[in-house]
Amino acid sequence: HGGLRYLETYDFKLVRKALRERDMLLKVAPHRVWPLRFGVPVYEGSRVGRLRLKAGLTLYDLLAGCPESLMSHRRFGKTGFAKRFSFLRDEKLKGGFTYGDAQTDDARLVLELIAGAMDAGAVCVNYCRMTEYVEAGGQVSGANVQDLVIHSSAQIVARQVVNTSGRWATETEQGKQWCRLSKGIHLVMPALPTDEALLLTAQSDGRVFFAIPWYGRTLIGTTDTDYHGELGKVAVEAEDVAYLLAEANHYLNTGWTDTDVIGSYAGVRVMKRSEAESPSEISRDWELKTDSNGIQYSIGGKITSAREDASIIVDSVCSKLGILNRCATMNRPFPWLPSVTYEKWQTEVCARAEQLNIDNESAFWLMRRHGKRVDEVFKLVEQSGQLADRIVPSLPFIYGDILLCAQDEMVVHLEDLLRRRMPLSILARLIDDQLADNTLRRIADIVAPALKWDEETINREIIAFC
Repeated sequence: HGGLRYLETYDFKLVRKALRERDMLLKVAPHRVWPLRFGVPVYEGSRVGRLRLKAGLTLYDLLAGCPESLMSHRRFGKTGFAKRFSFLRDEKLKGGFTYGDAQTDDARLVLELIAGAMDAGAVCVNYCRMTEYVEAGGQVSGANVQDLVIHSSAQIVARQVVNTSGRWATETEQGKQWCRLSKGIHLVMPALPTDEALLLTAQSDGRVFFAIPWYGRTLIGTTDTDYHGELGKVAVEAEDVAYLLAEANHYLNTGWTDTDVIGSYAGVRVMKRSEAESPSEISRDWELKTDSNGIQYSIGGKITSAREDASIIVDSVCSKLGILNRCATMNRPFPWLPSVTYEKWQTEVCARAEQLNIDNESAFWLMRRHGKRVDEVFKLVEQSGQLADRIVPSLPFIYGDILLCAQDEMVVHLEDLLRRRMPLSILARLIDDQLADNTLRRIADIVAPALKWDEETINREIIAFC
């Protein structure tokens, strides 16, 4: 999204940049980034009233270059808004607005970009840790790395090094000086009866949070608190859960409690060093900084505008290496974009899925998860009809999907599959959704040949995952 809330801090440059990138992604990667409308209710006593919100949304549309389009905002009275979002509390509701933004699955976005980089000649490795930089004459000339699978070590020689490791940049002295860390969590809750999202304002502290439809569930988040703990032990705390549930229940008539939480996860975002009291007050803009030893550090930023930031890194590196070419990713189609028009492709995919007994919802998400690689899933299902089965009855994931991930997406462990390639472990309860030993065993048995797992490894992976 472009970041509607950043208009309050007059960060127009960041919003315009993100909206420009959002619209570009909607065009070049419709399978990866899709439109999503957000509703914003207005109550008596709301921190931002209707006139101010109307002005902000009008400016948002103008910055996006779409003052009159399907993405532009709409205003509703109390009755119209309450009908559109029937699960909202309507006491003191005055009306509301909807506006257009977009959604993606961030893990799938990253995996597709990795695949595209490898197709272009990049060398990408998984489960590999940098242990130390190598310097010559006061300038970094490479790094020592450790393979965490077979525990071997190697030295990589490089003319230029860029640290884009996010929170782990703060393990260096320069990173500590340049970065500030903020923790955010999300809760996975039962589905709400809508295909639209909500932007809500927390009553306790005035922060913005969201309720977003996600794989047949609802994603609630995020929190925003300073983080000073261990980088590898970021966790969802009880107070985080209580905060989000209380704020959500202020608006929703669901009456959610701890027992309704299906899953949760926590992450740490990196922002530029600031003396602002609250992390929410710090700009999400991005900066490229250079250490005295030549290492460049990527600081801050938003996923929506990450491509533009990366292009600046590419241009900077090329300049240092005496290469005249400039980054050429603007308007470049994504690697898994279908070769025919998106509408025609969708029709063809749905027809083929029906022939293979893949249910409509699973087929819909196969397109968004794999793009044109959905043909590879279909080939697997043709070889074994059981791969068309859903892994968990309540979620739109089939066994053929997870087998393709195991074959082609650098999977090492079962957790890689069930959390990072497919978010099954946070979307399904272990008991209620039957993601139990028998399901895990079936998944492991299906992917074992692709991953060269023997019976001992299968047992070890299931135990480690649980």
